[in-house]
Amino acid sequence: MSRGFIKEGDQEEIPMVPPRAYLPKGMPNYVTSEGLEALKKEREVLENERVAANGNYIMSNFIDAKMKLLIDRINTAVEVDLTKANKKTVSFGAYVKYNGRTVRIVGVDEADFSKGLLSFISPVAKALVGKKVGDKFEIKVPKGTEIIEVQGVWYEKQELSEVAVEVENGAKSSQSTLRTPRTRTVSEVKATATSDRDNETVKQEEVFSPGGESSRKLGSHSVRNDRGAIDCFVPEEDIMAFLPVVNERGIIVGRALHMELHKGNKILHPVVHMHVINNKGEVVRRYWWHVAFGDSPEKTLKRKMSEVLDLSGVKPKLKKQYIRETKIEKELVYVYILNSDENLLKTPEGKEYFDIFAKD
Repeated sequence: MSRGFIKEGDQEEIPMVPPRAYLPKGMPNYVTSEGLEALKKEREVLENERVAANGNYIMSNFIDAKMKLLIDRINTAVEVDLTKANKKTVSFGAYVKYNGRTVRIVGVDEADFSKGLLSFISPVAKALVGKKVGDKFEIKVPKGTEIIEVQGVWYEKQELSEVAVEVENGAKSSQSTLRTPRTRTVSEVKATATSDRDNETVKQEEVFSPGGESSRKLGSHSVRNDRGAIDCFVPEEDIMAFLPVVNERGIIVGRALHMELHKGNKILHPVVHMHVINNKGEVVRRYWWHVAFGDSPEKTLKRKMSEVLDLSGVKPKLKKQYIRETKIEKELVYVYILNSDENLLKTPEGKEYFDIFAKD
């Protein structure tokens, strides 16, 4: 993992830069011609973003750090000449149909399992290499073993099979979580932020995706009803804010941009969960917030209780802490209990929201 942060207070401090897709040490960086073009296009985008970030030390240095990793991939890229491939045998760059699904074997930066693009270092791709139409073999998968039958091999472009991949609690997602996702550019981030700020009313089902991860909206801590009144709690998300990076003991080891902590990089960061229990012993509300950089979990919780819930003079009790890991993030969770019969801001209902608190 590359670190793009330095000690607090430095004018040119930048966030932790996520690593690119994993490539074993000493392994050639094989790419298809399309993959190499995509890397070069990514370089052009970063160059434009560097210009757009004029005068912003943090973003300029952040982009430079990403550019360094990208240039290394471009310089080490080994473009495979598919015209020399044995057309009857599976090798790098081939389109392969097996068990009714058509995939292509590509470089690590091109891979996207959900779109049928398999990294050449993946177990299935390695097992397929060298096989011919009609070959059958067994391969280990997370749920046991699978019998694979090769049904077609091509080196001309074919339509790939897209699939939904499993995320936490067995939910389905059409987005791959098996590679390092593409980081949004500065322009995309600004566009998203502007769009979200313009939307005062957010539907609850748009805010929480399965697992409560990928669709949380930016810049709001409540949903407004048709009359403009605050109706429901929604955790705020400032994707350009710094959040603390911690070790498993909760000690701060750096900081990173919010948007980089929720892209599958598994960079550990702290959050607080608060369960509100009434005098009957029933859990009536569940809230959560990211711990702000420079705050302790207790300080963030106290501030949010005041700002969001208009609560002061009460002190929740720390129940436990644990590490919550999903396909896209890794959190050090501090669970608090508050005994109260106050009529507090409603929290969303349904499995998607409750799953966030499943291990509390």
